[in-house]
Amino acid sequence: MIAIDGVLLSDEVVEEHFVCDLQKCKGGCCVDGDCGAPLSKEETEIIAEIYPKIKSYLSADYIAEVEKQGTHVMDDEYGYVTPTINGGICVYAYTDDIGIVKCAIEKAYNDGVVGFKKPISCNLFPLRVKEMPGYEAINYEPRPTLCKPACKLGNKLKVPVYQFLKEPLIRKYGEQFYEALDVVGKKWRKERGK
Repeated sequence: MIAIDGVLLSDEVVEEHFVCDLQKCKGGCCVDGDCGAPLSKEETEIIAEIYPKIKSYLSADYIAEVEKQGTHVMDDEYGYVTPTINGGICVYAYTDDIGIVKCAIEKAYNDGVVGFKKPISCNLFPLRVKEMPGYEAINYEPRPTLCKPACKLGNKLKVPVYQFLKEPLIRKYGEQFYEALDVVGKKWRKERGK
């Protein structure tokens, strides 16, 4: 385990390799899961506020589902999550021209329509953050079949998980946290000649 500022990270965060291969997985993490994307209380409020601005990015079926379920729902295990269509695809997803499922919230962000990129749980995937009393635990949890191409590409390019997720790690924990993690990661790699 790696401990930085009250955050415990599994060793796999620096040891394993990962680079999303959207051409192969087709954005399946937005489709396949136990529930929608986990949300913080603050994120539920942000999404409720920006929903009118992102509505035009959603299909009529997805809009109907949001109007029925709300901008977020409660899951017994994960707490607040994004709604899904029949327990599958996230209501904030869309499929691009080449069949890749992407985030409509992120598209609105990239278009300059909203100032919120997307839920941090999505941005950090395949890392999972679990709130514990007095600390947060971060585990590396790629999906065995779905993420196999990303693990393969990460190994080929030799990109550690934490480096692939630099932007979301900084977004969640700040520059100093990432710099400390980078020191640990580089030391580990040097010791093992990787």
